[in-house]
Amino acid sequence: MDRGGCRLNGGQGGESGGLSSGAGGGMITLEDLESFSEDQQSDSGNGSLEEGETMADDEQERLLHYWQDVARGHQVEVPRDMAGPIQQLTTNNDGTQDRQPVPSTLIIRKEKCGTVLYEKRHYEKAYWACITIQEETYEQSICHGFMKLMRYICQQNSSGSYLGMTIPIVTVVRTDEAHTALSQAVTVAYYLPPEFQGQPPQPFDGDIIIEEWPATIIYARAFSGATNEQTILNEINVLADILESPGIFLSDSFIVASYSSPADANRRNEIWFLERP
Repeated sequence: MDRGGCRLNGGQGGESGGLSSGAGGGMITLEDLESFSEDQQSDSGNGSLEEGETMADDEQERLLHYWQDVARGHQVEVPRDMAGPIQQLTTNNDGTQDRQPVPSTLIIRKEKCGTVLYEKRHYEKAYWACITIQEETYEQSICHGFMKLMRYICQQNSSGSYLGMTIPIVTVVRTDEAHTALSQAVTVAYYLPPEFQGQPPQPFDGDIIIEEWPATIIYARAFSGATNEQTILNEINVLADILESPGIFLSDSFIVASYSSPADANRRNEIWFLERP
Protein backbone atom coordinates (compact mmCIF):
# COMPACT_ATOMS: atom_id res chain seq x y z
CA MET A 1 0.00 0.00 0.00
CA ASP A 2 1.33 3.38 -1.01
CA ARG A 3 0.63 6.62 0.82
CA GLY A 4 1.01 9.98 -0.83
CA GLY A 5 -0.30 13.51 -1.15
CA CYS A 6 -4.03 13.83 -1.64
CA ARG A 7 -4.73 17.53 -1.85
CA LEU A 8 -7.59 18.83 -3.96
CA ASN A 9 -5.08 20.80 -6.00
CA GLY A 10 -3.61 17.58 -7.37
CA GLY A 11 -0.94 16.18 -5.01
CA GLN A 12 1.06 13.32 -6.49
CA GLY A 13 1.08 9.74 -5.28
CA GLY A 14 2.35 6.61 -7.01
CA GLU A 15 3.81 6.00 -10.43
CA SER A 16 1.63 6.16 -13.50
CA GLY A 17 1.12 2.92 -15.31
CA GLY A 18 -1.31 0.64 -17.08
CA LEU A 19 -4.04 -1.15 -15.16
CA SER A 20 -6.29 -4.05 -16.01
CA SER A 21 -9.71 -3.25 -14.55
CA GLY A 22 -12.84 -5.27 -14.10
CA ALA A 23 -16.23 -4.14 -15.35
CA GLY A 24 -17.73 -3.60 -11.90
CA GLY A 25 -18.09 -0.35 -9.97
CA GLY A 26 -15.29 0.97 -7.83
CA MET A 27 -16.69 1.64 -4.36
CA ILE A 28 -18.87 0.05 -1.71
CA THR A 29 -21.08 2.74 -0.21
CA LEU A 30 -24.00 3.02 2.17
CA GLU A 31 -26.44 2.86 -0.73
CA ASP A 32 -25.47 -0.78 -1.22
CA LEU A 33 -27.07 -1.42 2.15
CA GLU A 34 -30.18 0.54 1.23
CA SER A 35 -31.01 -2.08 -1.38
CA PHE A 36 -31.10 -4.54 1.51
CA SER A 37 -34.91 -4.78 1.85
CA GLU A 38 -36.69 -4.14 5.13
CA ASP A 39 -37.84 -7.74 5.47
CA GLN A 40 -34.17 -8.78 5.56
CA GLN A 41 -33.47 -6.47 8.49
CA SER A 42 -34.25 -7.78 12.01
CA ASP A 43 -37.12 -6.30 14.03
CA SER A 44 -36.19 -4.49 17.21
CA GLY A 45 -38.48 -6.68 19.35
CA ASN A 46 -39.46 -6.32 22.97
CA GLY A 47 -37.94 -9.50 24.39
CA SER A 48 -35.34 -10.03 27.08
CA LEU A 49 -31.87 -8.45 26.99
CA GLU A 50 -30.42 -11.77 25.91
CA GLU A 51 -32.94 -12.05 23.08
CA GLY A 52 -32.24 -8.44 22.04
CA GLU A 53 -28.51 -9.10 22.00
CA THR A 54 -29.03 -12.21 19.89
CA MET A 55 -31.20 -10.31 17.40
CA ALA A 56 -28.60 -7.52 17.20
CA ASP A 57 -25.88 -10.08 16.59
CA ASP A 58 -28.01 -11.74 13.90
CA GLU A 59 -28.59 -8.39 12.19
CA GLN A 60 -24.89 -7.60 12.28
CA GLU A 61 -24.12 -10.97 10.70
CA ARG A 62 -26.68 -10.46 7.95
CA LEU A 63 -25.34 -7.00 7.14
CA LEU A 64 -21.76 -8.27 7.10
CA HIS A 65 -22.68 -11.16 4.78
CA TYR A 66 -24.50 -8.76 2.47
CA TRP A 67 -21.47 -6.49 2.22
CA GLN A 68 -19.24 -9.51 1.65
CA ASP A 69 -21.47 -10.64 -1.21
CA VAL A 70 -21.39 -7.16 -2.80
CA ALA A 71 -17.62 -6.91 -2.34
CA ARG A 72 -16.94 -10.20 -4.09
CA GLY A 73 -18.31 -8.58 -7.24
CA HIS A 74 -15.38 -6.17 -6.96
CA GLN A 75 -12.87 -8.93 -6.16
CA VAL A 76 -12.62 -7.68 -2.58
CA GLU A 77 -12.89 -9.55 0.72
CA VAL A 78 -14.61 -7.73 3.59
CA PRO A 79 -13.00 -8.78 6.91
CA ARG A 80 -15.08 -9.63 9.97
CA ASP A 81 -13.84 -6.56 11.85
CA MET A 82 -15.94 -4.46 9.45
CA ALA A 83 -19.15 -5.82 10.99
CA GLY A 84 -19.27 -3.06 13.64
CA PRO A 85 -18.69 -0.09 11.28
CA ILE A 86 -21.16 -1.53 8.75
CA GLN A 87 -23.88 -1.86 11.39
CA GLN A 88 -23.15 1.62 12.75
CA LEU A 89 -23.40 3.24 9.33
CA THR A 90 -26.69 1.46 8.76
CA THR A 91 -28.11 2.34 12.18
CA ASN A 92 -27.21 6.03 11.89
CA ASN A 93 -28.20 6.50 8.26
CA ASP A 94 -31.22 4.22 7.79
CA GLY A 95 -33.57 7.09 7.03
CA THR A 96 -32.70 8.97 10.20
CA GLN A 97 -29.67 11.04 9.24
CA ASP A 98 -29.07 12.89 6.00
CA ARG A 99 -25.78 12.72 4.21
CA GLN A 100 -24.33 16.21 4.21
CA PRO A 101 -23.21 17.53 0.82
CA VAL A 102 -19.80 19.14 0.44
CA PRO A 103 -20.54 22.91 0.33
CA SER A 104 -19.91 24.61 -3.00
CA THR A 105 -20.88 27.72 -4.94
CA LEU A 106 -22.04 27.46 -8.54
CA ILE A 107 -20.19 29.90 -10.79
CA ILE A 108 -21.57 28.97 -14.21
CA ARG A 109 -23.55 26.15 -15.78
CA LYS A 110 -22.78 25.46 -19.43
CA GLU A 111 -25.68 23.99 -21.38
CA LYS A 112 -26.35 22.96 -24.97
CA CYS A 113 -29.83 22.15 -26.28
CA GLY A 114 -31.09 21.78 -22.72
CA THR A 115 -28.32 19.39 -21.69
CA VAL A 116 -25.83 20.41 -18.99
CA LEU A 117 -22.33 20.02 -20.42
CA TYR A 118 -20.52 20.97 -17.22
CA GLU A 119 -20.63 23.19 -14.16
CA LYS A 120 -17.95 25.47 -12.84
CA ARG A 121 -17.96 25.58 -9.01
CA HIS A 122 -15.99 27.03 -6.15
CA TYR A 123 -15.13 24.94 -3.09
CA GLU A 124 -13.84 26.60 0.07
CA LYS A 125 -10.76 25.28 1.84
CA ALA A 126 -11.67 22.43 4.14
CA TYR A 127 -10.36 19.42 6.01
CA TRP A 128 -10.60 16.00 4.39
CA ALA A 129 -9.64 12.57 5.68
CA CYS A 130 -7.85 10.76 2.91
CA ILE A 131 -5.83 7.69 2.16
CA THR A 132 -3.65 6.97 -0.85
CA ILE A 133 -3.62 3.27 -1.54
CA GLN A 134 -2.38 0.92 -4.23
CA GLU A 135 -3.84 -2.55 -4.63
CA GLU A 136 -3.77 -4.94 -7.56
CA THR A 137 -6.76 -3.37 -9.33
CA TYR A 138 -8.43 0.03 -9.36
CA GLU A 139 -11.62 -1.35 -7.79
CA GLN A 140 -9.70 -3.06 -4.99
CA SER A 141 -7.82 0.14 -4.18
CA ILE A 142 -11.03 2.14 -3.83
CA CYS A 143 -12.84 -0.52 -1.82
CA HIS A 144 -9.98 -1.04 0.64
CA GLY A 145 -9.49 2.72 0.98
CA PHE A 146 -13.17 3.32 1.68
CA MET A 147 -13.33 0.55 4.28
CA LYS A 148 -10.46 2.19 6.14
CA LEU A 149 -12.30 5.52 6.03
CA MET A 150 -15.44 3.79 7.32
CA ARG A 151 -13.57 2.67 10.42
CA TYR A 152 -12.42 6.26 10.97
CA ILE A 153 -15.97 7.59 10.51
CA CYS A 154 -17.33 4.96 12.91
CA GLN A 155 -15.56 5.94 16.15
CA GLN A 156 -11.98 4.90 15.36
CA ASN A 157 -10.96 8.52 15.84
CA SER A 158 -9.81 10.74 18.70
CA SER A 159 -13.35 12.05 19.40
CA GLY A 160 -14.64 8.51 19.92
CA SER A 161 -17.85 9.49 18.13
CA TYR A 162 -19.63 8.65 14.89
CA LEU A 163 -18.79 11.48 12.51
CA GLY A 164 -21.63 11.14 9.98
CA MET A 165 -21.63 10.58 6.22
CA THR A 166 -20.96 13.28 3.66
CA ILE A 167 -21.27 13.19 -0.13
CA PRO A 168 -19.66 12.86 -2.50
CA ILE A 169 -16.90 10.45 -1.57
CA VAL A 170 -14.12 11.50 -3.93
CA THR A 171 -11.28 9.61 -5.54
CA VAL A 172 -8.22 11.42 -6.85
CA VAL A 173 -6.91 9.66 -9.95
CA ARG A 174 -3.77 10.39 -11.93
CA THR A 175 -3.10 9.72 -15.59
CA ASP A 176 -0.31 9.76 -18.11
CA GLU A 177 0.01 12.83 -20.33
CA ALA A 178 -2.13 11.34 -23.10
CA HIS A 179 -4.90 10.29 -20.71
CA THR A 180 -4.63 6.67 -21.84
CA ALA A 181 -3.86 5.00 -18.47
CA LEU A 182 -4.56 5.55 -14.80
CA SER A 183 -1.99 5.30 -12.06
CA GLN A 184 -2.57 2.28 -9.85
CA ALA A 185 -2.28 4.49 -6.76
CA VAL A 186 -5.54 6.29 -6.00
CA THR A 187 -6.59 8.59 -3.18
CA VAL A 188 -9.97 8.09 -1.52
CA ALA A 189 -11.16 11.09 0.49
CA TYR A 190 -13.99 11.96 2.88
CA TYR A 191 -15.08 15.53 3.62
CA LEU A 192 -15.33 16.17 7.37
CA PRO A 193 -18.76 17.50 8.38
CA PRO A 194 -18.90 21.22 9.30
CA GLU A 195 -19.05 20.53 13.04
CA PHE A 196 -15.64 18.86 12.84
CA GLN A 197 -13.94 21.35 10.52
CA GLY A 198 -12.67 23.50 13.42
CA GLN A 199 -10.93 20.62 15.17
CA PRO A 200 -10.73 17.51 13.00
CA PRO A 201 -10.73 14.23 14.96
CA GLN A 202 -7.48 12.38 14.42
CA PRO A 203 -7.57 8.86 12.97
CA PHE A 204 -6.24 5.86 14.87
CA ASP A 205 -5.18 4.37 11.54
CA GLY A 206 -1.78 5.78 10.58
CA ASP A 207 -2.52 5.29 6.88
CA ILE A 208 -5.25 7.95 7.02
CA ILE A 209 -4.13 11.56 7.01
CA ILE A 210 -6.11 14.74 7.64
CA GLU A 211 -5.34 17.47 5.13
CA GLU A 212 -6.63 20.98 4.70
CA TRP A 213 -7.35 21.21 0.99
CA PRO A 214 -7.11 24.74 -0.41
CA ALA A 215 -9.99 26.68 -1.90
CA THR A 216 -10.42 25.34 -5.41
CA ILE A 217 -12.36 25.96 -8.61
CA ILE A 218 -13.47 22.79 -10.38
CA TYR A 219 -15.18 21.92 -13.65
CA ALA A 220 -17.68 19.10 -13.05
CA ARG A 221 -19.43 16.90 -15.61
CA ALA A 222 -22.04 14.36 -14.54
CA PHE A 223 -22.14 10.80 -15.82
CA SER A 224 -23.90 7.61 -14.79
CA GLY A 225 -23.02 3.95 -14.53
CA ALA A 226 -19.95 2.05 -13.39
CA THR A 227 -16.69 3.78 -12.52
CA ASN A 228 -13.94 1.58 -13.86
CA GLU A 229 -10.69 2.57 -15.52
CA GLN A 230 -12.12 2.75 -19.03
CA THR A 231 -15.20 4.82 -18.15
CA ILE A 232 -13.08 7.26 -16.15
CA LEU A 233 -10.60 7.73 -18.99
CA ASN A 234 -13.50 8.21 -21.43
CA GLU A 235 -15.10 10.87 -19.21
CA ILE A 236 -11.77 12.68 -18.79
CA ASN A 237 -11.35 12.88 -22.55
CA VAL A 238 -14.96 13.98 -23.13
CA LEU A 239 -14.70 16.88 -20.68
CA ALA A 240 -11.27 17.84 -22.01
CA ASP A 241 -12.77 18.12 -25.50
CA ILE A 242 -15.70 20.20 -24.24
CA LEU A 243 -13.51 22.68 -22.37
CA GLU A 244 -11.12 23.14 -25.31
CA SER A 245 -8.74 25.07 -23.04
CA PRO A 246 -6.20 22.61 -21.65
CA GLY A 247 -4.18 25.38 -20.07
CA ILE A 248 -6.86 26.20 -17.50
CA PHE A 249 -6.89 22.85 -15.66
CA LEU A 250 -4.42 20.34 -14.27
CA SER A 251 -3.67 17.76 -16.94
CA ASP A 252 -2.59 14.77 -14.86
CA SER A 253 -4.78 14.78 -11.73
CA PHE A 254 -8.56 14.41 -11.75
CA ILE A 255 -11.32 13.58 -9.29
CA VAL A 256 -14.14 11.07 -9.54
CA ALA A 257 -17.00 12.14 -7.27
CA SER A 258 -19.44 9.35 -6.36
CA TYR A 259 -22.90 10.08 -4.98
CA SER A 260 -24.59 6.67 -5.12
CA SER A 261 -24.10 2.93 -5.20
CA PRO A 262 -22.08 1.07 -7.84
CA ALA A 263 -24.86 -1.54 -7.82
CA ASP A 264 -27.26 1.12 -9.13
CA ALA A 265 -27.53 0.93 -12.93
CA ASN A 266 -28.08 4.72 -12.97
CA ARG A 267 -25.30 5.49 -10.51
CA ARG A 268 -24.66 9.23 -10.15
CA ASN A 269 -21.05 10.28 -10.63
CA GLU A 270 -19.11 13.33 -11.71
CA ILE A 271 -15.66 13.84 -13.18
CA TRP A 272 -13.92 16.92 -11.77
CA PHE A 273 -11.16 18.92 -13.41
CA LEU A 274 -9.12 21.16 -11.12
CA GLU A 275 -8.45 24.71 -12.28
CA ARG A 276 -4.78 25.62 -12.20
CA PRO A 277 -3.89 27.92 -9.27
